Amino acid sequence: MKTFKSIKNWFLKLGALVILISMARQQDVASKVGDYRIIPNTSFFRGEVIDYKVHYGFVNAAEAQMVIHDDLHDINGRKCYKIDVHGQSIGMFDLFLRIRDNWGTYLDTASIIPQKAYRKIEEGKYRKHEIVDFDHENEEVRVHTYHFKKKEWKPIEKFDVPRYVQDMVSGYYYLRTIDFKSVKENEIIKLKAFFDDEVYDFKIRFLGREEVKTKLGVIRSIVISPIMPENSLFDGENSIRVWISDDRNKVPLKVKAQMFVGSVEIDVQSYSQGNIK
Repeated sequence: MKTFKSIKNWFLKLGALVILISMARQQDVASKVGDYRIIPNTSFFRGEVIDYKVHYGFVNAAEAQMVIHDDLHDINGRKCYKIDVHGQSIGMFDLFLRIRDNWGTYLDTASIIPQKAYRKIEEGKYRKHEIVDFDHENEEVRVHTYHFKKKEWKPIEKFDVPRYVQDMVSGYYYLRTIDFKSVKENEIIKLKAFFDDEVYDFKIRFLGREEVKTKLGVIRSIVISPIMPENSLFDGENSIRVWISDDRNKVPLKVKAQMFVGSVEIDVQSYSQGNIK
């Protein structure tokens, strides 16, 4: 039972880490117009779809899909992409731990920051439904959480956050706007993120470039690694590596995590670029 509990924790924590590594060097790449920064983006577009498969050892454990919807949405007076990340357990894993997760964000198309985010989590008997509204000008977020036993929404909670703070999904896409040509090998990148009612500080090491074999072929990639604090889940400071295509699209291709209970990999299965207009 302890092993399966560790695996269950991994799905949430590793998924979060994969996205959290993306929020870095904001001040270096952003220009400002009026009250909001502007970040150039030539990497992702409406209609983009990326599919992944999660492997635990030799077992196919889960599938995930990241989708940028075709329509733009007006949130807080800003034009936003609507992005959904869906994840679910499959096969034998689904018998022991049924996972049906949906993480979403309304991503400001100009500033690459979230205006609204949400999570609908089903992991075994665990349930969470949360909506987060971002007020970047006043450096505040408002969190709405659903009480499943009472079948009603809890009172709104407010939290102070840094300006341009990211949520989990928006940070994943922000990563793809970074010009890694300006990042030196072994350079440490620092970042902040809002997750589970807290602002977190993270550090990521840029390891360099190498070719990686994927379903899409052998691709030259940027390699980064979150610096892990001592914990009971991941084996060592450099236990996670992430490969991102070293091209204009900067597609996350592969994640490999060494855990105390075994090795886990997330591998890209397919990629559709979407509408570049």
